[in-house]
Amino acid sequence: MECVLSGNQIKSFHRAIVCYARVGTELLVEALPDKLVLRTLNASRSAFLAVTFKSHFFDTLQLSVPAAQCSMLLKSVCTIFRTPASMQRLSIKLPDRDADKVQWTLLCFNGLKKTYWISCNNGTEMQDVAISRRDFPNNLVVKPRDLTRLLANFQSSLQEITLIATESSMTPTDPMTASEAKALELRSYIDPVKGVGCVFFVNELSFLTINLLYTADLFCEQFLTYLKRQC
Repeated sequence: MECVLSGNQIKSFHRAIVCYARVGTELLVEALPDKLVLRTLNASRSAFLAVTFKSHFFDTLQLSVPAAQCSMLLKSVCTIFRTPASMQRLSIKLPDRDADKVQWTLLCFNGLKKTYWISCNNGTEMQDVAISRRDFPNNLVVKPRDLTRLLANFQSSLQEITLIATESSMTPTDPMTASEAKALELRSYIDPVKGVGCVFFVNELSFLTINLLYTADLFCEQFLTYLKRQC
């Protein structure tokens, strides 16, 4: 297996690696003729992340076998992207499906060429990680920009946020959309013992999915007013 990236492709690939590093410690790479799938799983097996890169995303994606798969430590992969802005071309090569190392070759704008050999973790639990969306009856689809605006209501020091989905709501006045409305809550709590300083409170953001943006903006305004009153 060999794939080649350049330009903005490297930037997008680097962003994906950063996301994986925040979830798990291992990176599972599965190469197919028409796509490259990257997966990771956290230590408690409660969070799973998978990103699929189609073949046209790469400059080149070649396979000598029907499928290839390997697992690597994310810590080792992150060391390759220390200076992504200086990378002109990136090549990822797995010599054969039974290889014990993956070759990463970087070509920088200044003409410098770097080659890394990262060991594969054969026999790891990550080799069996495969979760299908069909296995989960509930799905939440939101634009990245909208999700960022919602999470901006919570403190950055929080380690976790609780997401609660309730039954259908008939609150909307439009009968055509009433059956599609779902009540959704985002909650956070800072433990007064473990929290930063002596300030602690509960944040709760509730809204209907069809009124997501309006309610989020209204909540931001009310929440800021609340903080001013507390000060």
